[in-house]
Amino acid sequence: MRELLIVGAGPAGLATAIAAQQAGLDYEVLEKGVLVNSIYRFPRHMVFFTTADLLEIGGLPFVTPYEKPTQIEGLRYYRRVTETFGLHITLGEEVRAVRAQSPGRDEARFRIETRREGEARVREARNVVAAVGYYDHPNFIGVSGEDLPHVSHYYGEAHASWKKQVVVVGGKNSAAIAALELFRSGATVTLVHRRDRLSDSIKYWIKPDIENRIKEGSIAARFGTCVVEIRPRSVVVQGSSGREEIPAEAVFLLTGYHPDPAFFEGAGVRVEPETLVPAHDPQTLETNVPGFYLAGSVVSGKHTGKIFIENGRFHGEAIVASILRSRGVNPRSLS
Repeated sequence: MRELLIVGAGPAGLATAIAAQQAGLDYEVLEKGVLVNSIYRFPRHMVFFTTADLLEIGGLPFVTPYEKPTQIEGLRYYRRVTETFGLHITLGEEVRAVRAQSPGRDEARFRIETRREGEARVREARNVVAAVGYYDHPNFIGVSGEDLPHVSHYYGEAHASWKKQVVVVGGKNSAAIAALELFRSGATVTLVHRRDRLSDSIKYWIKPDIENRIKEGSIAARFGTCVVEIRPRSVVVQGSSGREEIPAEAVFLLTGYHPDPAFFEGAGVRVEPETLVPAHDPQTLETNVPGFYLAGSVVSGKHTGKIFIENGRFHGEAIVASILRSRGVNPRSLS
C-alpha cells in the first residue's frame, strides 16, 4: 500500500510528486498516456500563453530564448524535471476506478483499479490525488456525423489540411489559433460560432489577427450559427439567414473540454451537476471523501479557464501539508 497515489503526470501531478518526495512520503504517479500527456497532444506549433517562469515546478528553472515557450520546449522541460528529481512514475497504466474502502479519516484506504497492457491490476493507497485534467473529454455538440473519420475534437497541425476545405467550430483561443494556422497553411477555412462574435477571452495578440483575416475575407465566418449535421463532405449549419451547407473535407470541433464526473462519483466524491466542480476544501484541496484530493484544472470543473499550470502547480504543496497534518506532523518542521 502506498501512502499517496497520484493519478495523472501533468504539471500539477508532477508538482504534487515533488512535494510528496521532499516530505518523505511513499508515493507513486500513474499516467495512462505519456508524460504531460495533454501538453503532448497540444498543437505542434503551440506557444504557451504565459512566460516560462510561471510554468516552473520544484524550483527548477525553465530556460528559453523566447518570451513564451513552445510546446516542444514544455515537453523537454517536464522531462528534465522528472529526471532531475527522479520521480516515481508509471506510464501507460490507466486508473479505471478509485473505491473508498474506509470512511474514517485516520483509516482512509482506497482500492485503485487499473489496467496496463491489457492486464487488470489492483492497487491500494492511504491517500489519492486526482490530477487528471479535462482534455480527454471534449464537449460534444450532439449532431449526426460527429463521429465521422474526418471530424476531430482536437487540432494538432495544419499540414494534412493543405488545399482542403476546412470547417472550424468554436469561438475561443483554440478555434482562433487553428483557423489562422490552417489558413496560412493553404486551407480554405470557414469558422462557425454559435455566438454573434468571438470570445473576449481570446488572447490580445491573437484576436486582432483573426478579426482582420475575417474582415478581409481570408477566413470565412458564420457567427450566430449552429451546426445541425455533419456529412461526409459538408457541414450543415443553421443561422439567422436560414440553413446552409458548407463544403468540408476536414472538421475541427473545438468547443472545449470538461472533467469526467463519473470518475469522482465512483469514489464517493460529490460533484456539482451544473459546474462539474467536485466538492472540496479550497485550502487543502481535500474532497468530501477523506484522503481523496484534487490537483490542477479539475478543481474548477467545466470552468476550465480558471486553473492553469501557473496556479495549479502550487496545489501539491497544500495537499502534502494536509496529509502531513493528518499524521500529526507539522509541515513547517520539514521546511
